[in-house]
Amino acid sequence: MTPTRQQRLARAKFALPSFVTLLSIACGFGSIVISVDNAPVGDPSDYRLAAILLVLAGVFDALDGFVARATNTQSAFGVQLDSIADVMNFGCAPGLLLYCYGFAQMGAAHPTLVRMGGLACFVFVACGALRLARFNVMVGKTDPRYFVGMPITAGAACVASVVVAWPDPVADMAGAFLVMLLMVAVGTLMVSTIRFPSSKQPKSKAALVALVVCIVLLALLRSRFFALFFVFYISATLLLNIAWMGGWTKIAPPKVYDDEAVD
Repeated sequence: MTPTRQQRLARAKFALPSFVTLLSIACGFGSIVISVDNAPVGDPSDYRLAAILLVLAGVFDALDGFVARATNTQSAFGVQLDSIADVMNFGCAPGLLLYCYGFAQMGAAHPTLVRMGGLACFVFVACGALRLARFNVMVGKTDPRYFVGMPITAGAACVASVVVAWPDPVADMAGAFLVMLLMVAVGTLMVSTIRFPSSKQPKSKAALVALVVCIVLLALLRSRFFALFFVFYISATLLLNIAWMGGWTKIAPPKVYDDEAVD
């Protein structure tokens, strides 16, 4: 039987969130291609473009969920596609970008250092995959106001912000070790049980003030704002978790569910 127009529209509506997810994958793949092509050249503008594509992939990643909710077309297929896209866009793509950015220009002079850099970038990718798997099995088992561990999208944005702020590829051993430290540290935060605030926090005047301050700092600092933002974001989160351990409750600590397996 030939599908009616209404049936075709219904199918198109269900395909829309997946199409947005595919746009996110296209951005992640574009970042990978640019990173690989630019590795022997080391053009700073290309590295910055690859990092910006990861940010754009994050925009589409957020948009696909919004579209699915707005059109009431959430599905198990969409959840699986989104999870696969996240591994590539926010695990493999930033890992490869930072590998090319941090170590491609040092291959001939320091081959052992390059291998160490590749291992550090793999640690980031592996931790991102583990973070996603844990998130998928713990939906509905943790306080929705907080993420358990740094979200993989934030982790990818964090390492990409370094490339946006300082796009010239690393050309010395000190810089290479800093990139290794960055990748391992962010990877560790992703698989940790540290609670990171989510967007489901109750809105307040303080949040509005923080948004205004961020806009002003963005106008003043431009590309380096993002690196500063993640320094503050991570530091504030760590201090908040330490304060909770000390009994401070002015900011409500996360609820712990009986079947929460990560604690």
